[in-house]
Amino acid sequence: MEKIVILTGAGISAESGLGTFRDAGGLWEQHRIEDVASPEGFARDPALVQRFYNARRAAAAEATPNPAHIALARLQAEYPGSVTLITQNVDGLHEAAGSTGVLHMHGALSGALCPACGHRWEAPAEMAVAHPCPACGTKRARPDIVWFGEMPYHMDEILTQLEACSYFVAIGTSGQVYPAAGFVRQADAAGAHTLELNLEASAGRSAFAEARQGRASDLVPLWVAEMLAEVG
Repeated sequence: MEKIVILTGAGISAESGLGTFRDAGGLWEQHRIEDVASPEGFARDPALVQRFYNARRAAAAEATPNPAHIALARLQAEYPGSVTLITQNVDGLHEAAGSTGVLHMHGALSGALCPACGHRWEAPAEMAVAHPCPACGTKRARPDIVWFGEMPYHMDEILTQLEACSYFVAIGTSGQVYPAAGFVRQADAAGAHTLELNLEASAGRSAFAEARQGRASDLVPLWVAEMLAEVG
């Protein structure tokens, strides 16, 4: 049976009220990315980084899945083949919609990480640098987020899935952040049909065999209905 691999980016959660890097007036615009999303920024001012992610965690807790998230959960539940969901997002909206086995390549706001021993645990709503690691006691807790310059999570599993997929679909991605921006070429090399669903054409549009522009909450349910009709 055919295998579908889906990559989602910030655009799919924007309609749930969670801003992207490029939103005017959004949380990201108030800070330089390197100050709040890099190991160097955390080393310089860990309290600022914690405040930034506490605000993101609070916003994510208030957000609810939109029709695009719900449609992907439906596809996972009803498609007779394999559906692998990879996300660059750190919110939990895919899981809240009912998706399972989501590969969070950039980590999750719900997690905390000890830089000293690598232990992971559930993050409190308000994290502080002085929070001790439950495993080793080091008081240097950080969000379990992949920052710029760090290796994304689950890359071996992601590459295995791309090499075996029949369909690769990117939803709400900018096409500018690697390694995710290169996934379409890896899927294409494996013989997959590639599709981009985006509000507007991404920087990587030319690498896709097909592209549709519009709101994710409109495009994704329609595409899912088409895929399920093909196997129905």
